[in-house]
Amino acid sequence: MPENVPFNKEEFAWESNPFSEVDKVIAVASGKGGVGKSLVTSLLACAAAKDGKETAIMDADVTGPSIPKAFGLHGMLSAIEGVGIEPAVAENGVKVVSMNLLLEDEESPVVWRGPVVAGVLQQFWKDVDWGKVDYMFVDMPPGTGDVPLSIYQSLPVDGIIVVTTPQDLVQLIVKKAYNMAQMMNVPILGVIENMSYMECPDCGKKLNVFGESKAEEIAKNLGVPVLATMPIRPQTATLVDLGKVDTANAPEAAEAFAKLKEALGDE
Repeated sequence: MPENVPFNKEEFAWESNPFSEVDKVIAVASGKGGVGKSLVTSLLACAAAKDGKETAIMDADVTGPSIPKAFGLHGMLSAIEGVGIEPAVAENGVKVVSMNLLLEDEESPVVWRGPVVAGVLQQFWKDVDWGKVDYMFVDMPPGTGDVPLSIYQSLPVDGIIVVTTPQDLVQLIVKKAYNMAQMMNVPILGVIENMSYMECPDCGKKLNVFGESKAEEIAKNLGVPVLATMPIRPQTATLVDLGKVDTANAPEAAEAFAKLKEALGDE
């Protein structure tokens, strides 16, 4: 079991915007890329918004942002003097701040070192007028480097959702992300297995494209619940490409959000 990292949370805490009132902050993380963290983040945010919650997404994957694309958000964010940067708002009311919404050309690469990226995330928290937010989902970058360290140290994270897929390699990497969270004294709220299966469009049979589900095994080993097993849905991928993720049919995300609320004591 990893030892906790000794640090004073108050010493590292980022000052929030005086016009922001964020209740719950949930980090969506994994130890590697390609598992669908951004999709899971988007679908959870949509489920929260559909449940009547004031919802926001902080896209913490500064060098590889994808949240705006999923919601069809483009153009530069604006600011109000004396108040702060105003987040973009998707059609379903989800507030979004992402590096792609601060670039004149959204295809420009962000080639920055870790400390600069951490400074941008601090601005996302301090300089953005988030307003009233019940649930803020933080789309984390892959790995266990500077950005996750800054987020866990400096944001009031209420818990982490670990995203995995059925492959054995991902299990090993997930444990690294889990162990980092343990070291940082951040609660693990549960596991979501993405790309768990695919339903045959002709017969409805579940096809284990990436092997048998390992969600229960991973969750048991980590001592946390399975929040959902999410299938591969080609139509969802199409909607993301069209910027209409808010119209996707994702009952598993609604199930996961219901369990998330229960874990956080939100009736």
